Amino acid sequence: MHLPSFIARRYLFSKSNRNVINIISIVSAVAIGIGCLALIVILSVYNGFDSLVESSYTSYSPDYIITPSKGKTVNLADSKVVEAMRELSSFSDSAYVFPVAEETVYVQYDGIQSIARMKGVPVSYQEITRVTSNTDQGDFTLQFGELNRAVVDDMLAATLMLKPSFSTPLEIYLPSRTEDVSLIMPMESLQSETILPSATIVLPKNEESNLVFVPLGVAKELMELDDAECSKIEAFLSPASPQGRSLTVKEKKLTKRLQQILGEEYVVKDRFRQNETVYKMMRAEKFAVYMILIFVTVIISVNIFASLSMLIIDKKRDISTYKAMGATPATVRRSFLLHGWLICMAGAVPGIILGLIICWIQGTFGVVPLPGNFVIDHYPVLVKASDVLITLLSVSAIGFIMAYLPSRSIKQLCI
Repeated sequence: MHLPSFIARRYLFSKSNRNVINIISIVSAVAIGIGCLALIVILSVYNGFDSLVESSYTSYSPDYIITPSKGKTVNLADSKVVEAMRELSSFSDSAYVFPVAEETVYVQYDGIQSIARMKGVPVSYQEITRVTSNTDQGDFTLQFGELNRAVVDDMLAATLMLKPSFSTPLEIYLPSRTEDVSLIMPMESLQSETILPSATIVLPKNEESNLVFVPLGVAKELMELDDAECSKIEAFLSPASPQGRSLTVKEKKLTKRLQQILGEEYVVKDRFRQNETVYKMMRAEKFAVYMILIFVTVIISVNIFASLSMLIIDKKRDISTYKAMGATPATVRRSFLLHGWLICMAGAVPGIILGLIICWIQGTFGVVPLPGNFVIDHYPVLVKASDVLITLLSVSAIGFIMAYLPSRSIKQLCI
């Protein structure tokens, strides 16, 4: 039998001569349990919102983007670029790697003008279901027989009052980069293309708004790029949506590998780096909430300090008895230290379990509705094992410290 644990359990489940000590211990355990419950539930809700926000980006965004660190074009004939594209293509059997030509253009539709972001992609781009699944009206088609077609972002379509079912063509204009601007006939200095829209697509309301997809050949002709030039390279490791999942260890290694291959001439951006500000902000908010709740738990745990201090004073005669029976001061100190820690765990474990049950109920049945007009009608929850482990370890450490401080006085009582 382990003597310190036996003594600790006996004091935990037996009545004290002073009822106030039991009350303080019970209050401490219950308060710590509520704190752990709050930590699990709130962190899980944050995870749910984080996953929701991430999926809104990753449902459309490529897994990797390669852009030049200087200038506006990527040289597809560069041996470094060729090797990087080969590395991306070999990552998985379903990987897609596309050269993309992108530029800001002036568009006109039935007399209505606007500024748009033209994105020239290969026709096979329409095989990426995570992009085409966002199609609102029409079919995501960039080529119909020999005819080139365009797919327009819903915000741009609303501005232009564009409907894919109409036969009105979309006019795209871009200043020539090889000819001087003529003040007499400025239109002669513009590259232009007339193209019929085939669909509208709903995209996240970020910097990609007012986007129009066109075939890569059309974009290169407007931008006056040769066959070996493009604006950037996009890679989709899977045609389906990753559903907001985090980067795997293999993908993080691939990011480093690509950057090593390309050197300082090019910039490699994975899903995290493409929306780095958003992800950092979400993580900072979650960390701030975690620290606030941990601070509250620390304040609550002061009750353990008070309870254990009073118990040590109350059990002076018991301590003398243990000493007479041959117990060392270290053994007695470990007994009371373990008793204080058990009070903490008696609240933490049930609190965590209850928090997990509440999260399961909310995730399964959506009991608590989300007010306002949002994409979902209830608070999302996503329980992560790391949050549960961090909560348990943090509260255990706090309970140990709060129990250790008063247990140091045992040595003086044993003299």
